[in-house]
Amino acid sequence: MLLERETELARVSAALRAAREGTSASILLSGPLGIGRSALLRRLPALCEGEDVRVLRANAAPMEEDFAFGVVRQLFDSAAAGVPDGDGTHWAREAACISGMFTADGSVDGVGDSVGEGVGEGSVDSDADGAGCRDGGAAASEAILHGPRSLTAGLGENARLLILVDDLQWVDAPSLRWLAHLVKRLHGLRAVLVCALRDGEPRTRHPLVREIALGATRVLRPEPLSLDATRTLVRARHGRPAHEEYARACHEASGGNPLFLMSVLCGTVARGLTPTAEHTGLVRALRPAELRERLASHLRTQAPGVRKLAAAIAAFGDQADPALVAQLAGLDETGFGAARRALHETGLLTGAREPRFTHRVVRDAVESSMTPAERERSHAAAADLLYRSGRPAEQVAAHLLAATGPGRPWTVPMLRSAADTALRRGAPETAARYLRRALLAHRTQDEGRARLLIDLATVERGFDPGACERHIVQAVPLLTTPRDRAAAALRIPPTLLGAVPPATDALLRAAAAELGAPAALDEPTRELALLLEARLRHHGHENPGELASAAERLGEMGDMPPLGSAAERELVGALLCAGTLTGRLTAAWAARTANRVLEREPATSAGAYTGLPLVVITLFAAESIRGVTSWLSSEQQTRRQNTTGADGVLLFAERAMALAMQGRPAQAREYAERALGLDGAEWREPAILVLGAVALELRDPALSERILDRAHDRRPAGLALTAALQILQASVDAQRGHRAKALESVLACGRRLETSGWRNSALFPWRPQAIGLHHRLGDSASALRLAEEEHTWAAAWGAPTGLGRALRLKGWLHGSEGVPLLREAVGVLRGSTHSLELARTLVLLGRRLGSGPEAESALREAGALAAASGAPWLVEQAEHGLGTPVPPPRTAVLTRSERRVVSLVGRGLTNQEIAGELGVSSRAVEKHLTNSYRKLGISGRHELAGALPA
Repeated sequence: MLLERETELARVSAALRAAREGTSASILLSGPLGIGRSALLRRLPALCEGEDVRVLRANAAPMEEDFAFGVVRQLFDSAAAGVPDGDGTHWAREAACISGMFTADGSVDGVGDSVGEGVGEGSVDSDADGAGCRDGGAAASEAILHGPRSLTAGLGENARLLILVDDLQWVDAPSLRWLAHLVKRLHGLRAVLVCALRDGEPRTRHPLVREIALGATRVLRPEPLSLDATRTLVRARHGRPAHEEYARACHEASGGNPLFLMSVLCGTVARGLTPTAEHTGLVRALRPAELRERLASHLRTQAPGVRKLAAAIAAFGDQADPALVAQLAGLDETGFGAARRALHETGLLTGAREPRFTHRVVRDAVESSMTPAERERSHAAAADLLYRSGRPAEQVAAHLLAATGPGRPWTVPMLRSAADTALRRGAPETAARYLRRALLAHRTQDEGRARLLIDLATVERGFDPGACERHIVQAVPLLTTPRDRAAAALRIPPTLLGAVPPATDALLRAAAAELGAPAALDEPTRELALLLEARLRHHGHENPGELASAAERLGEMGDMPPLGSAAERELVGALLCAGTLTGRLTAAWAARTANRVLEREPATSAGAYTGLPLVVITLFAAESIRGVTSWLSSEQQTRRQNTTGADGVLLFAERAMALAMQGRPAQAREYAERALGLDGAEWREPAILVLGAVALELRDPALSERILDRAHDRRPAGLALTAALQILQASVDAQRGHRAKALESVLACGRRLETSGWRNSALFPWRPQAIGLHHRLGDSASALRLAEEEHTWAAAWGAPTGLGRALRLKGWLHGSEGVPLLREAVGVLRGSTHSLELARTLVLLGRRLGSGPEAESALREAGALAAASGAPWLVEQAEHGLGTPVPPPRTAVLTRSERRVVSLVGRGLTNQEIAGELGVSSRAVEKHLTNSYRKLGISGRHELAGALPA
């Protein structure tokens, strides 16, 4: 398919018509690589079909430059090939005679190599008699130069002649001389000579090529294809019309160059892409291998200066400052300008001030045409130039990454500086790459290497805890003092209720033993000792004996434990968590102490890698939501740049938990969805634990199954994660009707928790679930026994929601006699922030009372609370008890923006996609959705379809 070449075809057609009257023409077809010169040349013979035109064709090639008269022979062979056997016409005999003058090796019969000497580069035919030829080659050269005249005259007796020569830049020197001779003698002949010449090639400056070009009567330069032509080609290749964005992406990626465009389209078809808007990004990022090889082959034929410039531009990439590029290429101002013009004319370089390739695949081609050693030397030299010119550290480091040698004395400091910069802009994985390269440069096993390993481990703990541990283990033996070894060991982040790797435990215990008892140490060393104690105390969280010891240690600190230093706060946090698990504390005291810790501990990104999040676990269990919500909001603002990885999952999960405990299920579900939507983030045990608790609180089986799927491959798992997943799976099984299976799993979980000393069901609510399952399976005695046990523990712990839930369960099991317990539960729950738990209890109380003012009041209050919280299932239960609908607390009228967001949700778009569609922030989308859920009285996305107002 040849598109938008009508002008060029018309010009050649006009020249052929003029040739009928005896006016010959020489046409030069030029343009950059891939513009379609050869395709246009192949189409020209079709213009002559059915007319008195004979076509002579020749295609030059780089490998045939030394084949003297190769192109001349191709032309006469093509003329003789169409002559019937025995044809005795004058022109046919002469064509065969001239073609027969050449031997198989390209020399002229009877002349040997002297012709090649006489018509080499720089030898120009200056007169009609061929006086420029020397010695014995003169006669042969005379025959070759004058043969075309008689041949074309013979052909012109009964037909016009169309002579096509492709890739003039590769034509051998003797043939070039022949063509130059012919161009000057076309007058009066019935012939059109069309030569295709690629711009930017070294041999375009050959005197004979220039003579042929200057002798052309017309120069044709095909233009890049338009967007309309691109649409046509995309449709032809894909078999269907393209989306406008897709077509534009193809056009922009190729710049309208037919070679680039067809390579892109072939690549998209090979990868199974469809011409739709969602594949636009893939088209822009495509780097076709076939095009890369074609360009690499082209670059190998270029002059050394051009190849050096291309390599320098490839090395610098987007930092291609002209002065630095010229220095790296080793070119002076003249050589740089000439090489740059050649690359630009060939179509590989843009016209911008900074030398840039027209397509990213050009850089691939340049690098593939170089050896690995050449690429490494180029990047090492680029790094040196950038360093000496005072460029930013990350620019220098990008080149150091591509070089594996030890480098210069400044290599390691520069890589360290680049890592610091990457960390400040929130790119820890990039920082880790710089530090790994620094380790490659610092090969001495000394303390300097240890510091690099520690810095690398510090970066890796956010996305690869296993690598962090390995690098700390490697660094510790290289350190010279117990303090340094202890500080290094503490860079390994705590597991936070997860399984503790044996190597980490051994390392921390060895460091603690080296330091000795805190009381005998100076203040800085004492801080390290307390931090080590905090970590080791937490390592025993699955051992009943260690938990009891932690409770005793906390008791020794008195009613107001010391919190003056970060180490003391982390130790108290670990001890509080131990007391929370065992239920040896009261919720009020634990919450007061935990809030004191947070008041003195600023929210920083480093806090995620300490034992501080254990304090948040205690506050959740103690239902101290106000303090933890405030701290989480501050922490999220501080760590906003890292909310795309594992930290982001935990932050969103913690926010979801706080909202769920405040009786705001719609908003809690939104944050849970945001946590689930963080693609590529590693899901660690704390995040799974918190999200599992959210799913249980929301009673959302779909959310529970998604969390279970994410956690399915986490092995080995600690007690906390195992118990949380067992309880979550039992909840899903119960909702599917598999109650016996669910009960067996919950009881097994409870036995394991009890054996480990974890008796506080505020964190792992296995008893409430088992109570309901026992009752529904007809085992009321077991249900009552567990309900009494739950009430005892809840009363001892003292958190209002847990105690109110325990009273509700007892009241539920006692039938009509349980009304006093339900009234008591309502009274307790009015002191909690959990409006949904209060609504559940009020519904149960109203139904048990049956009728009367108290029942009606309880049900109406329950319906209002449930509607305000976005819990339509509870609204329905309240309405059913009343027998009449409960008036909604507000009219479900959505704003125009809310309607647009909800409409896009209905199309299946994510929050991020909606933000991109509307040109707003993701936070704005979340706000609109939250408001919509409240107005519509629904709990999340899955209920939107049936809840939209008319």
